[in-house]
Amino acid sequence: MKKKIAIIGLGYVGLPLAVEFAKKFTVIGYDINPLRIQELTKGHDSTLEIEDHLLLSVSDNLHYSTNIEDTKNCNIYIITVPTPIDKANRPNLKPLIESSQTVGTVLSENDIVIYESTVYPGATEDVCVPELEKSSGLIYNKDFFCGYSPERINPGDKVNTITKIKKITSGSTPQISKEVDELYKTIITAGTFPAASIKVAEAAKVIENTQRDLNIALINELSVIFGRLNLDTLDVLEAAGSKWNFLPFRPGLVGGHCIGVDPYYLTHAAEQVRYNPQVILAGRRINDNMAFYMVKKVLQKMVVNGIEIKNSTIGVMGITFKENCPDVRNTKIADVVYELKNWGVNVVVVDPWADQSELKQTYDITLGEISSNKQVDSLIVAVGHDEFRSKSAKELRSLCKGSNPVLADVKSIYRREDLISQGFSVFRL
Repeated sequence: MKKKIAIIGLGYVGLPLAVEFAKKFTVIGYDINPLRIQELTKGHDSTLEIEDHLLLSVSDNLHYSTNIEDTKNCNIYIITVPTPIDKANRPNLKPLIESSQTVGTVLSENDIVIYESTVYPGATEDVCVPELEKSSGLIYNKDFFCGYSPERINPGDKVNTITKIKKITSGSTPQISKEVDELYKTIITAGTFPAASIKVAEAAKVIENTQRDLNIALINELSVIFGRLNLDTLDVLEAAGSKWNFLPFRPGLVGGHCIGVDPYYLTHAAEQVRYNPQVILAGRRINDNMAFYMVKKVLQKMVVNGIEIKNSTIGVMGITFKENCPDVRNTKIADVVYELKNWGVNVVVVDPWADQSELKQTYDITLGEISSNKQVDSLIVAVGHDEFRSKSAKELRSLCKGSNPVLADVKSIYRREDLISQGFSVFRL
């Protein structure tokens, strides 16, 4: 049977996948956002993951729609919708459930539904499959089949792109597992890893980022300790890094759609089987509190320097969750902004990558201007965008008024000595 693929959800994960598959197959890209479909139809990707000329190169095989009926002739459905957490840090499976219900309305016999969204072990078959059965009237593993192949997209990374990262695959039967693996092998040059089951593949995905989260939490806690010992964390890490097996993690604000979210999916699964995951949640608490810790340290330095906190102005350079990427999902820098405002500080946020409308809608944060004509009392350089990395200490100093401003170099992208030579009081994690 000739494969015709539907990609459900055209965000940071779905669009790159659609483009790669469109080099080999006919692909229908479905999304519920009409504005997203409009821009892609015109040949532009606002997430900047796919360049315009690449969209144009597959335009004969890749078509877009907000009407699920347009995918009815497809025989493979790949669901790449977001799986966020709610305000109580519990998994929010609403997008996954609704997309399963939608796909179920067009499902035919022998179709395969593959999930790429991050979930806890068991979610595909316990939560999604019943919705597919209900909407389609078909029977799982008799009339239709499922697979799970977790996304490993790294937004903003132009080196480790989708085809260059090994892909975990799985299927609901041995035969389907083989078919899913063969499908991904057509586009993944780095190779695939067939997991023992869907549930194993789900578990593998959540522990990837849980492991990174815990390693960063350790370094963040060390940063707090070293701060009290009047030691520079980066100096210590560089010294320790001289040993061949020391892991090169750095302190920071852990946001985004993976590291700051996935561990909560795993802890949810643990709690369902009556286990209280102590280490994982401890790591989450440390990382979630780093924004507040950082604000406290910056304000303390300002007080010591004689800068009145209330009604002062602090510039925050960068609001996206990582460098050289417009993605603001779950950015912890929003916590920095809110906490500063709670202290009566005027906050000016600048970011050449962030989308103003998305920022306003998601966080009620408006971008402003910091310049030699619009100076601030202190600076927090929160994201390592190339545009910020290229600035000299002298250029940064021209953005600040007063005799002894504070500069928080969150990502440690500048030489400490250069900043001090310009009269900055420096803080870094």
